[in-house]
Amino acid sequence: MLEWISYHRADIAAVLILVLAAVFLWSVYYGMRTSRLRDKEQVFGDPERTSGGWYWAVCGLTTILLVWFYFSWGLARAYFPTAANELCQVAKVHEAMSPIVARLPIGSRYFKSTDLVVRNSEQLEVIEADLPEGVFTPAQTRDLRQIMVETRELIAVYSDPARVDGAVHRQLANIVGTLQDLTVRVQGGVDNLRPALRPSSAALAQTPWGVGDEEIPNLPMTARGVLFDAVAQDVAAVSEDFLTLRNMPPEAARLIAQIRGDIDRIKAEIEADTAASAEITEARGNYVKAVERIFRRLDDGTIFPANILNEVNEAVAVMLDEVARAKGSLRVVDALFMPGFGVVKTRTICIEQGSSRWLPKPTDVVAKLSLLANPNIEEGGGFKGTRLLWVKWLAIADVVGFFIPDGVVDVLPGGYGTHDASGGFVPTYKDRLLALAQGEVNLGHVPMLDGHIWDSLFRVLVALFFGVLLGVPLGIYMGVSRFFKSFFDPMIELYRPVPPLAWAPLILTIFGIQDDGKIFLLFMVAFAIMVISARTGASGTQISKIRASHSLGASNGQILRHVILPNALPEILTGVRIAIGVCWGTLVAAEMLAGTTGVGFIENVARTVSDYELIWVTILIMGLLGLLFDLFMRKLISILIPWRGKG
Repeated sequence: MLEWISYHRADIAAVLILVLAAVFLWSVYYGMRTSRLRDKEQVFGDPERTSGGWYWAVCGLTTILLVWFYFSWGLARAYFPTAANELCQVAKVHEAMSPIVARLPIGSRYFKSTDLVVRNSEQLEVIEADLPEGVFTPAQTRDLRQIMVETRELIAVYSDPARVDGAVHRQLANIVGTLQDLTVRVQGGVDNLRPALRPSSAALAQTPWGVGDEEIPNLPMTARGVLFDAVAQDVAAVSEDFLTLRNMPPEAARLIAQIRGDIDRIKAEIEADTAASAEITEARGNYVKAVERIFRRLDDGTIFPANILNEVNEAVAVMLDEVARAKGSLRVVDALFMPGFGVVKTRTICIEQGSSRWLPKPTDVVAKLSLLANPNIEEGGGFKGTRLLWVKWLAIADVVGFFIPDGVVDVLPGGYGTHDASGGFVPTYKDRLLALAQGEVNLGHVPMLDGHIWDSLFRVLVALFFGVLLGVPLGIYMGVSRFFKSFFDPMIELYRPVPPLAWAPLILTIFGIQDDGKIFLLFMVAFAIMVISARTGASGTQISKIRASHSLGASNGQILRHVILPNALPEILTGVRIAIGVCWGTLVAAEMLAGTTGVGFIENVARTVSDYELIWVTILIMGLLGLLFDLFMRKLISILIPWRGKG
């Protein structure tokens, strides 16, 4: 069942998008109608005015999902399932044409030959001006200057249209003619395709877009795709012919041989001059290398006169325009439903370029989440041998042993058992208590949550528990006691502003990568937040309430319990909400730094391998858990302090 859903995820997304659009429109209509009715009953600023509004929550959620579908190309995949495959074939044409385009002013301002001439001529002037004095012999200096003169002559020979060989003209004419024939073929469209060029059975058997290992099916799956694929193969052959084209007049060949011989001779003289110092030898070698580097960029005959490639440039431009026109409705799909650069062909595969590169489609994220949530590790479920969230049987003895230190048994009266003369061992009560403290007694098992999510939750909950347990009383007393405030305030304020991640390397070094280090780091975060929240709430108690309590004969303990604590409770609960969020973010970062389980560990591994789907799965998990925490705290606040905002 799950495999069928995964395979038809695009069809499911198409239905889901329609449902989301309908729900979005309904929520907007219902929300506006309800707002008009409530405006007549409630005034601006009334806290009750903000209650309810679930329909706006639905509106916001559907908006996020629809925007996600759009920018992840999920909308395009749902309603135009073959578009990416067809654009892949178009991208093949552009890739095949790229060696020719790279030498033409298509997408750039100049011919590549012009860039080479200008750049190397400028570098020749710089090198000639930087010719060091007193480094080379007078004869070597003359030879180097002559090499630069001959290099300029070589550039001039390449740039002279009159020197271009007739064979080069014929090759260019053949290339132009082939490109024109291919242009006519593209103009003819799919109607001119022979039946043999219809999509092959292997192409039609490919998995749909985004389902298999290949991001986009590579083989053409439609008649239009077959046309572009066939044209791309012919263009690739033309590009190979163009790349072998060389402008090598006899005069250029003579200059190249002469310059090469002069450079080799100077290099040999430098190596043979053993009397020169190391600094002189190094300076000579570096300068000759700079001269030779320019020559090496000019000795392959890839510079052509300015106008000799005009016909090729025009033929390529016309063909690319026809390819764009032949895309037909694909142009609309590409422009409107595929934000970014569209589909790009790399050496072996076609990939999505744009926001969809880093923003996976919602259905793909759900598919990845369902795979992680699969408890069957043998079938690929879980992550790195650990389930995402499951239940295991926990030995009660392990829990008891965790809370009973072995040292407690040691201080009890009596001794441990010893073996008797026959080699037998009779345990004493201390032996039995030690076995209990070490978790070696079978006390049965209880079900317990397990997995990456539970490991992260456990660390946050334990740290938050101790942070509240110790931070709230200290904060309350800092709000009512001069000693507590003056004594502890500098300590708290000294470490509170320090970012939690600044402590992480130190704490993880001391405690290691086990849970105790991460829990202590989270405790430091929660403790400071709870101290500040409780202190603010306690110190904000109205003095009139305290004086009234004293006048009624209340003791300090009663005032603390019945006046100050209720007054501080809103701040304390707000602090808990803040502490949960900060602890959660800090935990993920700590798990990314060091850990073998947890949501942060999963994201760290996904980051190293650029698995964007897995990264978004972890983001989704963290967001959902954070939302559940916050909803729980909102409910708790409404129960514990129902008077908030109504006094």
